[in-house]
Amino acid sequence: VCKRMDLVCQRMLNQGFLKVERYHNLCQKQVKAQLPRRESERRNHSLARHADILAAVETRLSLLNMTFMKYVDSNLCCFIPGKVIDEIYRVLRYVNSTRAPQRAHEVLQELRDISSMAMEYFDEKIVPILKRKMPGSDVSGRLIGTAPVLSEVPGPSAALTTMQLFSKQSPSRQEVTKLQQQVKANGTGLTALKREISELRVKVQEQQKQLQDQDQKLLEQTQIIGEQNARLAELERKLREVMESTVGSSSGSGSNEQSPRKRRKAVDSTDCPRKSKRLRNRK
Repeated sequence: VCKRMDLVCQRMLNQGFLKVERYHNLCQKQVKAQLPRRESERRNHSLARHADILAAVETRLSLLNMTFMKYVDSNLCCFIPGKVIDEIYRVLRYVNSTRAPQRAHEVLQELRDISSMAMEYFDEKIVPILKRKMPGSDVSGRLIGTAPVLSEVPGPSAALTTMQLFSKQSPSRQEVTKLQQQVKANGTGLTALKREISELRVKVQEQQKQLQDQDQKLLEQTQIIGEQNARLAELERKLREVMESTVGSSSGSGSNEQSPRKRRKAVDSTDCPRKSKRLRNRK
């Protein structure tokens, strides 16, 4: 491959990854500016799925950054998986152009698959080659290469200098092996952390789904309780009307029963003077 063409392509891939990071940050800022501040209100917002997809893309970008950019910054390689950049752009454009997107796991399935394959291949096949090219890994080789040049000079001083160099090489080799072991341990720990992060992400998504279901159930229960309260108020009103009607009818019947008695007393009082006159006439 032409070296100039190779450098141009590497530069384009590196710039593409940096540009897609900036584009993602811009999309995330725009969505967050429209979301409410309260977490409970965000779940029922129309942009909730947009925020979930952008958060998942942010996690995927951070994993890619941890995997590749250490070697990219050391000028050992470029950001190799260009297809991942194209897929991230596709997801971000879909989020910006769609008002009601699909669920996050449906939109991000292809991105997760190809990015995971790219990171696994890079860790297993390419990183061991790049570690040999890292600065510090060829220190012992350079020292070994310079020793014969000094040994060509005749005299005991040259032999002494060569022995001193070989005595100094042993700790450098030990340090290099230690560094390689640390790098391997770090790589193993990184893969374990990636797996844990993916598992935690799945758990968080499941918990979010459960919380959404619980919120929906709470809304339904509050509606049912409101309807029951309205029915109870209606029953209480009807009960009051029945009680008032029964009290009014009982008071009316009592007044009707008292009126004949009063009439009888009045008639008796009017008949008393007539009876007294008759008695006087008889006497």
